[in-house]
Amino acid sequence: MSARPEAGGDSDDSEPLGRDEGSDRGERADAEDERLRRPLPEQVRARVVEYGSDVLGGMPTSELPPLLRRVARFEPRRRARLAGPQIAAQLETDDDFRGRVAARVDQVWPELAEGLRSGVVPPAADPVAVAACAYLLRPRGWPEIIEGVHTELERQSSAKEADETAEALDAVRRQLDETKHGHQADLERLRGQIRGQRAEISELRRKVHTERQRAKEAKARAERALAETADRESESATQVSALESENRRLRSRLAEAEAQVESARRAVRSERNADEARLRVLLDVLVEASHGLRRELALPTSLDSPADHVAEATREQRRVPLGGLPDDDPGLLEHLLTVPRVHLLVDGYNVTKTGYGTLPLADQRTRLLGSLEGLASRTKAEITCVFDGADVDTPPVVAQPRRVRLLFSAPGETADELIVRLVRAEPPGRPIAVVTSDREIVTAVRSAGARAVPSPIFLRRLER
Repeated sequence: MSARPEAGGDSDDSEPLGRDEGSDRGERADAEDERLRRPLPEQVRARVVEYGSDVLGGMPTSELPPLLRRVARFEPRRRARLAGPQIAAQLETDDDFRGRVAARVDQVWPELAEGLRSGVVPPAADPVAVAACAYLLRPRGWPEIIEGVHTELERQSSAKEADETAEALDAVRRQLDETKHGHQADLERLRGQIRGQRAEISELRRKVHTERQRAKEAKARAERALAETADRESESATQVSALESENRRLRSRLAEAEAQVESARRAVRSERNADEARLRVLLDVLVEASHGLRRELALPTSLDSPADHVAEATREQRRVPLGGLPDDDPGLLEHLLTVPRVHLLVDGYNVTKTGYGTLPLADQRTRLLGSLEGLASRTKAEITCVFDGADVDTPPVVAQPRRVRLLFSAPGETADELIVRLVRAEPPGRPIAVVTSDREIVTAVRSAGARAVPSPIFLRRLER
């Protein structure tokens, strides 16, 4: 195995440097006889794996060991972390791979490698680096070098552990001293508390003695009070007996008085019943006489004056005014929905094509009816939605909403005509609002006494 490959020449022209084939076989036999007595130290093994990982990343794919081809593309540190045992095993069993790593070490550490081959270990060199280079270069006596490094590392570890133990012992001693001082302070504090508690106990004993004396005195007073109470109870019993006798006498007199009052009431009630009977007969005679006279004269049940007919005709010709706000006012719809018994007529396709005309007609109807359902549930207003059904033989199949009246114009009739007909069908005095931006419908419904609401104002209210 070549420890350091030559660069810049052909392998066929290179000659062994001062060695013949017999000496190489002898050195190889000696190297085979040299074995480690125990495994490499962990620091040395990690350094050897690191060197092997660095060399593995620069090898051609064809020359990579089969077991390490998968990790050769990894970053060096990751390669050493994930495939450390495989790289260590390959260095132990593959002389060619170990030779490549040794050649790399020979290039990086030429002085260290030369010293190891000559049997001289630099005293200032890192022991871990010396052992790793000795393991890879395999100079004569390399197991002894690694064993010496192993011993040195154990000594350093033992010294470090001894220092750490001494430091821990000092810390424990300091902590023990602090604990002793703390315990002494706690002991003094507890002794002071005990003295205070003893004084408090003495004071409490004095108070208990005083309270006992007071309790005895209170008990004596209570006994005297009980005796006095017994005497008073006997006197009270005598008085209660006398009062009960007087009460019974008064009750008998009260019963006699109540009997007399009841007799007087019955007499008055009998006289009042007779008077009421005579009065009821007289009223019945008068009522029957008035009914007979009304039938005889053919009079109506209620009499109205001529002025009442004129006022009624005026009221029938006038609807409830819905003015007060311009058509572009954002609060117009809110104002109209607060009018009692208002009827809101909606020109369906005029509203949907203004707000979301890109949707199919079925989706337009569904979206508008959902919004109107919510508006009707919040305002409790009567809402009628009219769609144009003049171009189809039968109206589209649409689920009837619960709170909104849904109408389709009949064949031959437009939605505009149906809306105008609905406005004119309402009785005089009913407030009506029509949601549309069609000028013809606006003109027609205004002439019929209804208020028009532009579709954009209505859509903004629904979206809000």
